[in-house]
Amino acid sequence: MTSTADYARLRAELDTLTTEAFRSELADIDRLPTLDIAKTMNGEDSTVPSAVAASLPRIAAAIDATTARMARGGRLIYAGAGTAGRLGVLDASECPPTFNTDPSEVVGLIAGGPSAMVTSVEGAEDSREFAVADLESLGLTPEDTVVGISASGRTPYAIGAVEYARGRGALTIGLSCNAGSALAAAAEHGIEVVVGPELLTGSTRLKAGTAQKLVLNMISTITMIRLGKTYGNLMVDVRASNEKLRARARRIVSLATGAGDAEIEAALTANGGEVKNAILTILTGTDAETAAKLLTTSQGHLRAALQAAAPDTD
Repeated sequence: MTSTADYARLRAELDTLTTEAFRSELADIDRLPTLDIAKTMNGEDSTVPSAVAASLPRIAAAIDATTARMARGGRLIYAGAGTAGRLGVLDASECPPTFNTDPSEVVGLIAGGPSAMVTSVEGAEDSREFAVADLESLGLTPEDTVVGISASGRTPYAIGAVEYARGRGALTIGLSCNAGSALAAAAEHGIEVVVGPELLTGSTRLKAGTAQKLVLNMISTITMIRLGKTYGNLMVDVRASNEKLRARARRIVSLATGAGDAEIEAALTANGGEVKNAILTILTGTDAETAAKLLTTSQGHLRAALQAAAPDTD
């Protein structure tokens, strides 16, 4: 059971965090007209991109290191509690439909397990042991990348995940929204996006959550670009699992090749619905078997496969 002294120490720690700071100028915000509150909130949100921009060199270095490991078969694993954990799970869950990754390639861990996505799990975020157990269940390897996510930068679950992963030789990234955070210090790549105090004191699902979402977007998206999951800005590895995505797949083939509907349908059918393969067969005139071999040889990079099939093709 937590003692009064423990609570006093925690309160003193929170008092030092920018994300927990009280803004006296907003003390009467509940008395303002709704439009004025919305304008104030919108103004607060507009500061987030510049805070992210200040960390771009660190973000880029972390992405390049992540890409190198994933190219060798490693996984990208997010670990966080509360909002931070939910954002990691969200980003991971979007990778299979967007980039045709296997669900095991990009994984989101949240303190307390899947039920914590919708219901608070008492004490989960305070447990480093939970993080270790979650990572042990994945059979962590040195080729994996673990991203600890915590707005405060002090969450034991996120720090525990990073410390365990680093001890196993995995690449580690610590994403927080406070300078000088314990999480960033524990990780090989520390990313601290300092967005300042929140509109509602300590409600880090606001600016801090937005900043974390932007950075996670970059980590997953740019890593996938580097791994050849796109052709230009087209999602050529999209998994056409519903009607909207099947229509999008045909549009992507059209944008990449300029082919007509009949040719697109024939190419997709011949290539089992694989967008990247269909583009390759249309642009080079190769058959489906040859296209598959070319893409295997080029590690899935469509530009490299096009160059191998037709040296004058870009």
